[in-house]
Amino acid sequence: MLIDTYGRVATDLRVSLTDKCNLRCTYCMPEEGLQWLSKSELLSDDEIVRLVRIAVTQLGITEVRFTGGEPLLRPGLVGIVERCAQLEPRPKMSLTTNGIGLKRTAAALKVAGLDRVNVSLDTLRPDVFKTLTRRDRHKDVLDGLEAARDAGLTPVKVNTVLMPGLNDDEAPDLLAWAVENDYELRFIEQMPLDAQHGWKRDGMITAGDILESLRTRFELTEEGSGERGSAPAERWVVDGGPHRVGVIASVTRPFCSACDRTRLTADGQVRTCLFATEETDLRAALRANGEGSEAGSDEEIARIWKLAMWGKKAGSGLDDPTFLQPERPMSAIGG
Repeated sequence: MLIDTYGRVATDLRVSLTDKCNLRCTYCMPEEGLQWLSKSELLSDDEIVRLVRIAVTQLGITEVRFTGGEPLLRPGLVGIVERCAQLEPRPKMSLTTNGIGLKRTAAALKVAGLDRVNVSLDTLRPDVFKTLTRRDRHKDVLDGLEAARDAGLTPVKVNTVLMPGLNDDEAPDLLAWAVENDYELRFIEQMPLDAQHGWKRDGMITAGDILESLRTRFELTEEGSGERGSAPAERWVVDGGPHRVGVIASVTRPFCSACDRTRLTADGQVRTCLFATEETDLRAALRANGEGSEAGSDEEIARIWKLAMWGKKAGSGLDDPTFLQPERPMSAIGG
C-alpha cells in the first residue's frame, strides 16, 4: 500500500509514456528549444509494464492513467495497454491525449483493454486552436473525439484550459457543444507547469470566472460532496441532467487532502505531486542487474516506491510565498 504520513492512500497511478508532443500549447511548451529525453533514458515497454504490475499487485493501485507528452506517439502503446489489461487484479485504464491520433487508434485501444479517454481541446474555433497550439490540427482532434466515442471509450472527457484574451469567452459554447455530442467537459485552471515559467496567478481564469460565465446560459446544480470522492473535478449537473460539467481548480480550490495519486515519469522517476520539486529514481533499481541480493527485485522497487510516497507533502504549496515552480515542464512530468 502506498500511504503517506497524512493518511492518504494512493490508488491512482499516472504513467507518462513520452515527453514528446505533436502540439506546442502555449501554457505547456515553448514553440522550440526543448531537449527531449534520449531513448536510453526512457523506460522500455517491458519496464513500464513491470512497474505497473508491481504497483497493481503489491502496492494497491486500482486505476492507471497513461499520459505524456502525447502518449499516442509511443509506438508500443497498444501493446502496453494489452499487457496491463491482463494483470490480476485488472486495473481500470484510461488515457489522456490531445486526440490527434485517436481516429486511427481508438478501436485498437478499446480491443486492447483501454476503458476510456480524456481529450484536451481548448476551443471550438480553428483559428484560436492554431494560435494556442501553434499547429493547424483542430479537425483531427474533433475526428479523434468522435472515434473514441464510437469505439466505446466512454465517458469521453474533454479537458479545457481557458486563456485570457484567446478563448476565455468560449465556456458556454464549449459546454453546449459537449452536451450535444455526449462528452463530459472539464475546465482546468491554468497551472504553473509551463516550460517557459511564464505563469502568473493574477492573469489566470479562475473556477469562479468559469462558473459565472457558464451560468449566463445554463442552470448548474452542484453534485453532493459524497459523489466526488478523491476526484480532482468538482462537478455540476447541467440543466437538471443527465449531463455534467466539471471544474478542476488546482490553484484556487486545491484538493490535496483527498489526493490519491502517484506519478511515474517517462524516464522512471516517482513524483508524489505535479508540483513536487523532488523525484525518486526507480529506473536505476529496474536496471540494477542483480547487484546485491535485493537490487532490482520487485520487492526492492516496491520498497523504494513506498518510501517515496511516505514523504509526500501535505499540499502543493501553491499558496506559499516561497513556492517554486518545478523545473520540469508538464510534458516531462505527465498530466
